[in-house]
Amino acid sequence: MTNPIAIALGALILAGLAVDFWAYDWSATIFLARKLSDLIEWLAFWR
Repeated sequence: MTNPIAIALGALILAGLAVDFWAYDWSATIFLARKLSDLIEWLAFWR
């Protein structure tokens, strides 16, 4: 991955978080964090 691609992806992620903060009051971020927590718990069970 080159530096311009990494910077563009980082900016895209930050822009998505900013939109979620201002427009949706962190609802999508909290939803994804909960689902990631469930996935980690499920993977730990199958380990």
